[in-house]
Amino acid sequence: MTMSLLLLIVSAFGVIIFSKIICIMYTFYTKRKKMSHIPGITDYSFFEILHMLTRPQKERMKMFLSLLQKNKDGLYAIWIRQDPVVYVVKPELLESILQSNTHVEKSELYNFFKLWLGNGLLSAPVEQWYRHRRILLPTFHFNILEKFAIVMSEKTEIIIKCIEEKIAENSTQVIDIWPFMQKVTFNIICETTMGVNVDDEDVTSYGLALNKYLKLHAVRLTQSWLWIYDWIYYLTPQGRQYKSTINSMHSFTKKVIRKKKLARMQNNKSQNKQDDSDTSDKQKRKAFLDLLLDMNEKSDVSLTDEELRAHVDTFVFAGHDTTSISVSWTLFCIGNDLKCQEKVHEELKEIFKDSQIPASLKELSQLKYLERVIKESRRLYPSVPLILRKISEDIKMDKYIIPKGTSVAAPIMLLHRNPAIWSDPLKFDPDRFLSENLKQIHPCAYIPFSVGPRNCIGQKFAMIEEKIILTAILRKWRVKSMKTHEEMTTMNYIILRPEDEFIHLCLLPKE
Repeated sequence: MTMSLLLLIVSAFGVIIFSKIICIMYTFYTKRKKMSHIPGITDYSFFEILHMLTRPQKERMKMFLSLLQKNKDGLYAIWIRQDPVVYVVKPELLESILQSNTHVEKSELYNFFKLWLGNGLLSAPVEQWYRHRRILLPTFHFNILEKFAIVMSEKTEIIIKCIEEKIAENSTQVIDIWPFMQKVTFNIICETTMGVNVDDEDVTSYGLALNKYLKLHAVRLTQSWLWIYDWIYYLTPQGRQYKSTINSMHSFTKKVIRKKKLARMQNNKSQNKQDDSDTSDKQKRKAFLDLLLDMNEKSDVSLTDEELRAHVDTFVFAGHDTTSISVSWTLFCIGNDLKCQEKVHEELKEIFKDSQIPASLKELSQLKYLERVIKESRRLYPSVPLILRKISEDIKMDKYIIPKGTSVAAPIMLLHRNPAIWSDPLKFDPDRFLSENLKQIHPCAYIPFSVGPRNCIGQKFAMIEEKIILTAILRKWRVKSMKTHEEMTTMNYIILRPEDEFIHLCLLPKE
């Protein structure tokens, strides 16, 4: 290759790169000008916001809180790369987005989940989400959830024994409760979702891969120079780790789906011959994957293997990691409030007396105070602290016009702690959720599972599961948190987690 040809090629690349930079700068300028009327845009320069987005969670939270205090209109905007994201903390404004059947498309930031979760319900395009949600909704019918409550109780009894063993070898009776909750919720979701029992090795390997993935994902989101083309990112050391953790999680779910399909083929003939009267309760219980495959065979809209895998991966992630941290946060809150804990134990005594039998759904439905405790814990520590939508058409919010294509964020944690909505918002007070007090609260002021057409499909499942686990623990022990609310710092790794990744509790015999 001659020197002149080499110079020509280099020059051509230089022109392309320069043109791309000019195009990005022009797009950024026009968007910034178009959005200049939105509060927040002029409070920080592009470089200040870029700097803040690379800082630790606590510093970013301070910036967002300062914007919230400055802007009384209930919304403000920040820039992520050359794109604005409008944060809305006023329930009346959020309602026009979350309750709408028009603005149901997820923000482009959810595309980062695609390699892992494919087009599961969390990240599916709108048309596919509509079709698949219609297929999946019957699997969350109350009669099916009632059968799964038996699985939840069985797995909870196993983890109670594990906690007893840990306490027996720990003279201080202080344990990190979160790993136990991760284990029990993972076991529950695997049997209910896929109809399989998993061993400790599966739990450990999947948990390690998930934790690694969530940290890498959080780093990539907050460091916009890593938002390069995926194939380039995967060539970097961090990108290779990112892809490796996803492959590890995929291999687990793919293996289970293959086994399930093979088992169904082998058992179809014997199941057809079996008399219904001879079928045990356990045989009658079907996992979500079985129900999906049943409906898949009968439905006009069949699911491919990749779509099945995407839904199973989504169920496993959303059904175990969010619930495990939610139960852990609830125990943390109870362990910080002696008065609350006494009320919980009084209610348990009233419902269960001296019985040691696992709780029935009827008994769980009577635990009204415990339910308020769970809801108040979710207010202070929502498992998912942020959700985003992409505006499908221009929309007016109060006196502001939000243009089509803009990402709108519902910062759930800030919304739940907004002093304009909640009096003394940092105080743990389960009585906020008494029916007479809720009458004063806007429906979009409390959204731990989102709200509207794209809300969480598994929220009833989660409430039953959390009640079963909490009831089993609190019927046996009193809990004391080793940290106060003021001492606890959190990190948003998609899921709201403790910064040091520990929730230490002292478990003392109830009597």
